[in-house]
Amino acid sequence: MVDLTVDQKKIKARPGQTLLAACLENGIFVPNLCFLETDTIPAASCRLCFVEINGTPAPVPACTVTVAPGLEVCTDTPVVRRLQRSALKLLLSAHHIDCKHCHANRACALQNIAAFLKVGLNAKPLEPIPRSETVDQRHPVIDHYPHRCVLCGKCIRICGSIGHRSDFTFSGRGIDTVIQHYPAAGESPLACPECRRCVEICPVGALAMRDA
Repeated sequence: MVDLTVDQKKIKARPGQTLLAACLENGIFVPNLCFLETDTIPAASCRLCFVEINGTPAPVPACTVTVAPGLEVCTDTPVVRRLQRSALKLLLSAHHIDCKHCHANRACALQNIAAFLKVGLNAKPLEPIPRSETVDQRHPVIDHYPHRCVLCGKCIRICGSIGHRSDFTFSGRGIDTVIQHYPAAGESPLACPECRRCVEICPVGALAMRDA
């Protein structure tokens, strides 16, 4: 085991484990939306899991750091919280807030992180980024709500981890980036109603089984 200190608390982590996973396993919450412990390369796209590490000149995403003996980490500093709130507000600027009509209401990571960081869901000082509110039904059994999506990419990665090319991919560039259903030629989505991994792992209810 690897011994390190987080917020002045001694914790243990497994060799090779990311700092974010170690914090979460030890009951230390670090905001995150895109993290999958099964990732061989961290996505680091949500920019929410910043921490300060003693000896490092600037905060770093905890999902990109591998634990090391003697590491000294702070997860709750003014600089860290400022970066996290800025990242959250950017995400909210592209997120259509209509919680009462969303099937993920009260089980939404975005709601939980906003409450943790004390950022109002409707407080959007940034210029809103328009997203289509039309439900994308091109997938045979899964509905995609692009105006809820935070582009964490979890659905793409979890689908691609079960032995075939992912049925989802990023499409477009910049503020026009969306998740799109893109099945491989000749592949059938017959396993999708039973698998449901992409739907279950979505942190914000952007995917839903059509019969749900």
